[in-house]
Amino acid sequence: MIHEYDIVVVGAGPIGGYLSGKLSQSNHRVLLIEEHKEIGRPFQCAGLVNPGAMAKVGLYDTALTRIWGARMYSPSGIKIEIGNPDITRTWSVCRKIFDERVVMDSVANGTDIWLSSQPKSAVINDEYVEMVIDSNGSERIVRTKLLCGADGAHSWVRRNFKMGRPKEMMIGLQIEVTGYDTEDGKLDLFTGQNVAPGFFSWAIPSGETTRIGIWSKPNLLGEKSCEDYLNQLMFESPWKNKFSNCKEVGRFCGPVPSGILKNLTKERIILFGDAAGICKPTTGGGIGPGFKQVDLLLPMINNLLKDNDFSAKKMKLLSQEMNGMRKNHRRKKALRDAFVTEVDDNELNEIFAIWARPEVIKLINELGDIENPIPLGVKMLKDVPEFRKYAGKAALAILWS
Repeated sequence: MIHEYDIVVVGAGPIGGYLSGKLSQSNHRVLLIEEHKEIGRPFQCAGLVNPGAMAKVGLYDTALTRIWGARMYSPSGIKIEIGNPDITRTWSVCRKIFDERVVMDSVANGTDIWLSSQPKSAVINDEYVEMVIDSNGSERIVRTKLLCGADGAHSWVRRNFKMGRPKEMMIGLQIEVTGYDTEDGKLDLFTGQNVAPGFFSWAIPSGETTRIGIWSKPNLLGEKSCEDYLNQLMFESPWKNKFSNCKEVGRFCGPVPSGILKNLTKERIILFGDAAGICKPTTGGGIGPGFKQVDLLLPMINNLLKDNDFSAKKMKLLSQEMNGMRKNHRRKKALRDAFVTEVDDNELNEIFAIWARPEVIKLINELGDIENPIPLGVKMLKDVPEFRKYAGKAALAILWS
């Protein structure tokens, strides 16, 4: 038997679930396949969903904690507290329930789903892509007009069609604990070469537990592992007392792909989410930008499906729709590099000393946005003279076209 669909989506994470649901709402025949036997496992991220992304799906009941503020610590221990209890900055969710609900909504809209299923081969033909899918140990042949890879950082679709790699591949490690010394509604961020070289570590409240983790680039870790740096944070850092009563109840690790691919498409093939390198270079978050990618490209995909025209020329135009997001991510990365990744601990302490001033805290609270740090970066460069020593790289980030 040959199964025929308009679209096959590989990967039933939140991006794959959101994409397949939107396509099904447009009355297309959609198949969603997932290699694991259940949705939401394994869990590999910090579990934050920004307000814009949450509004798109309305899954507020999956939230464990509403995050409205942050405490940020410099390598020497300078503390900055920002936020307003009346403004939600992000949501800490139960990712298993969140992912399940996104996929369930997709199925309710008409999507077919095959669990314990993964592609074994895919060949592009004139009118369709023919796939062989291993589903629960049995091979099934599927023909589809469009194949969408939303299958994560190590995407089978991306590798099978030799579509390149994300420009940056960070790595993260996170544990879930009880007993962390925290304050409801606030997350903690820690910086320094001894706890997260070039990046930051975090403690995120998640209901009755707290998620503690670090991320960095492999080339910045030296001979140490992420686990070594996490242990240094918890047992050797200036903040070790905050972790003294912690008991680990879970552990997760995984890659964080950032730097949107130059070519997200081939004839009848397109990549979404982590497979496309969509994660934010400033925080590593992928759900918000992944949802934005789906909404941005959906109208054009719908039009292409009408004529079944997924020629290389049309797919290149589809990829070019992402140029605005590519530019935005490049600017964010350059700002991150200028103020965090490419500065040493002494410079970080200087930056935090400036951030800690009341007038700068006011500026951060007014313009700070985890999704879009560009306006705040521009304002700081213009209004805070001490930041101008970093203006070379940061200005390049702002003006990059």
